[in-house]
Amino acid sequence: MVDVQKHSVHTLVFRSLKRTHDMFVSDQAKPVAIDEQSHKLKIGAKMKADYSQVLHMPVLKESKERVQPMSGGVPTSQGYSQMGNTLFFFFFLGKISGVALTADTKLHRNPSDAGVQTVALALPPSQARQEASRTAASVAEIHRHYGGERSHAGTMALLDGGGTRNALTRRGPTMPKPQWHPPWKLFRVISGHLGWVRCLAVEPGNQWFVTGSADRTIKIWDLASGKLKLSLTGHISTVRGVAVSTRSPYLFSCGEDKQVKCWDLEYNKVIRHYHGHLSAVYDIDLHPTIDVLVTCSRDASARVWDIRTKANVHTLTGHTNTVATVRCQAAEPQVITGSHDSTIRLWDLIAGKTRATLTNHKKSVRTVVLHPRQYTFASGSADNIKQWMFPDGNFIQNLSGHNAIINTLAVNSDGVLVSGADNGTIHMWDWRTGYNFQRIHAAVQPGSLDSESGIFSCVFDHSESRLITAEADKTIKVYKEDDTATEDSHPVNWKPEILKRKRF
Repeated sequence: MVDVQKHSVHTLVFRSLKRTHDMFVSDQAKPVAIDEQSHKLKIGAKMKADYSQVLHMPVLKESKERVQPMSGGVPTSQGYSQMGNTLFFFFFLGKISGVALTADTKLHRNPSDAGVQTVALALPPSQARQEASRTAASVAEIHRHYGGERSHAGTMALLDGGGTRNALTRRGPTMPKPQWHPPWKLFRVISGHLGWVRCLAVEPGNQWFVTGSADRTIKIWDLASGKLKLSLTGHISTVRGVAVSTRSPYLFSCGEDKQVKCWDLEYNKVIRHYHGHLSAVYDIDLHPTIDVLVTCSRDASARVWDIRTKANVHTLTGHTNTVATVRCQAAEPQVITGSHDSTIRLWDLIAGKTRATLTNHKKSVRTVVLHPRQYTFASGSADNIKQWMFPDGNFIQNLSGHNAIINTLAVNSDGVLVSGADNGTIHMWDWRTGYNFQRIHAAVQPGSLDSESGIFSCVFDHSESRLITAEADKTIKVYKEDDTATEDSHPVNWKPEILKRKRF
């Protein structure tokens, strides 16, 4: 049996400290020593790659000394540093005095004395000292300091009182001033449903709108007066989506009973059923130019239906969780879906396959809205609202600040984006700048709990002067712009501060 030598606590602690010190004593940030042979090979390759077009030319140093063209040999580190200085100055001189630097240049004339004086005056007094200590200028440095995209005035640093050169500080991007929008105010509260109002749609003539509810009914309301015109029954569970056709007198609805129905509004009867979904159907949208219907479901798929034949044209699979929202447009991509798997998919309708998958969101994507005029769209999630550019889904910007589960988005032609959340709050945004210019939290109707103040759907009417919301307190609320408001009475509380929004 081997005896274990015992040490005092002080000795053990000291040894531990020594091991830690030895582990971290080396300076990991210290550069590796330069190997002269490798450095020569690197510099030679860099010369041929970056300066092969100008190596045969004579160059002019700041002291006006004539330098002979470079020989074929590889210079040392010191020689290359001198060559870098002269090349750097030569590039700068070419920018100012108009010396042509082309691949076809065979004969080069030295710049005139006037051009040299111009350069000498433009350089600060301390430039010569900086040139003496400067290492070889890389092409990236030349472009950065004297690139063609920046004017000569922008490249010159300011001189302070002592004649030294101040570095130009890079300012972050600033938010442009948002467009002024009049505030919105509550105009009307409509009661009639006996359950949560889950979905909304306005008919193309802007005379009435339709709502679907957890009471399993579909109700049609007069838009001008807010009075009930018609109730349709037929679903056996919550109605989750409604859409009114612009091409025929049909109303389409879907619900948690897995059913997708087509209603003929001349007879107020169901004339078609579309069977195929394996679970609750959460959203529905009509294609604007062809007779197809797209639905999405808790079965993680979206289905494309031929309206007339009831055929399931495509089953759009790829999402790994509930598909919560679907939107159609005439341009490519013609179908956009958002899912609880936190992704957005852009679909090729002809092939029935995914065109692009957007994975920027970290939470469930419950709503997507298309801009009526621009080739852009927005998506809403519990993390934030994101704006995207068609056709490839390039990210534009985040709209952060609505810290809730966002159920619905709506946007009008004036660039007013509305987001409605599960906690009953409505935020109004300027589409272009992402500025949040108004926040609304309307009171629930008497007899309801404060927790029943969720916004499930919102939509602008076709005049875009009224905003209709479907809420958890079983009411429909209508908002309109405040006609008496002016920019002086409701100024934009905006400061051109540096943007701190995440850009991913």
